[in-house]
Amino acid sequence: MGATLKCSFGTTPSSLIVIPKGTPTIIEGKLAATIMDFRPIVNIPSFRMCNSKINPIAPACVPVIPAPWAPGTATFSINTPLALNDSCKCMCAWGGVIQITNPGQSIVSVP
Repeated sequence: MGATLKCSFGTTPSSLIVIPKGTPTIIEGKLAATIMDFRPIVNIPSFRMCNSKINPIAPACVPVIPAPWAPGTATFSINTPLALNDSCKCMCAWGGVIQITNPGQSIVSVP
């Protein structure tokens, strides 16, 4: 929760939103994310303006994300889906690459 996101076509950073599901995993007092936290607006807010030439509503940014974050971390999963880490990326249908620029947490390993 709260990781800083950047889209290669967006004009401003955004922050990841994690919605609690089942028994949530908490790390450093924040909800931990999985690769399944990729829903536009719900998990990945707008990046304000979009510079993609194929976005039909540009310059407005409304992410269209057809697939989960990848690759996820193979060493830790949260209730089955792989955990999200700062090496994960996801693609917007308008050609943007969304990545984590600041994970918002400093723990690098979970026991």
